[in-house]
Amino acid sequence: MKVAIIGATGFVGSSLLKEAVARGHTVTALVSDPSKVPASGHVTAKRVDVLVREDLKDKLQGHDAVISAFSGHAQADVLGYYVKGIESIISAVKAAGVPRFLLVGGAGSLEVAPGVQLIDTPQFPAQWKATAEGARQALSLLRNEQKLDWTVLAPSAHLEPGSRTGNYRIGEDRLLVDESGESHISLADYAVAMINELEQPAHSRSRFTVGY
Repeated sequence: MKVAIIGATGFVGSSLLKEAVARGHTVTALVSDPSKVPASGHVTAKRVDVLVREDLKDKLQGHDAVISAFSGHAQADVLGYYVKGIESIISAVKAAGVPRFLLVGGAGSLEVAPGVQLIDTPQFPAQWKATAEGARQALSLLRNEQKLDWTVLAPSAHLEPGSRTGNYRIGEDRLLVDESGESHISLADYAVAMINELEQPAHSRSRFTVGY
């Protein structure tokens, strides 16, 4: 499959790139600094600014799917930059005629009790609020999208380096926790779940989550 990964050298994107390449997919890594993309016969690195919609559209054309791991973490206005970027990405994917769009979501908009989202609880870390709110708004944008075949994969509350086990649980709108009350998933297993969804779509036009 020919796949474009936006943000392929980032915290999550680098794991998605590694998993996609390991499974033999042909990947276009769309990044701000192509020199950071690991050399591979399966990967073509291209510089892109997601806010430049026409250039992004041109670079997305001809792909079977787009996976976005775009984030605004390094920006002064994390929320504003992220929302503008996601709006540009969604528009470019549609204009390019790419049939599928998969997005790295956030745990913040998952429910911890009926009608209560994690981001709205007192214990949610203040430093991650802008990022989580951006992910929540991106999900809302997609839920109102009439044409695009999209999927959002939300991680558990803690997404961090760890082993690739291939063993995890799948949920929908509720935060997953283990028997100790912890909510976590490794980057490697998150990538497994995302590329599984790429290869065998099971959550068209919906959000799902993974955790141990």
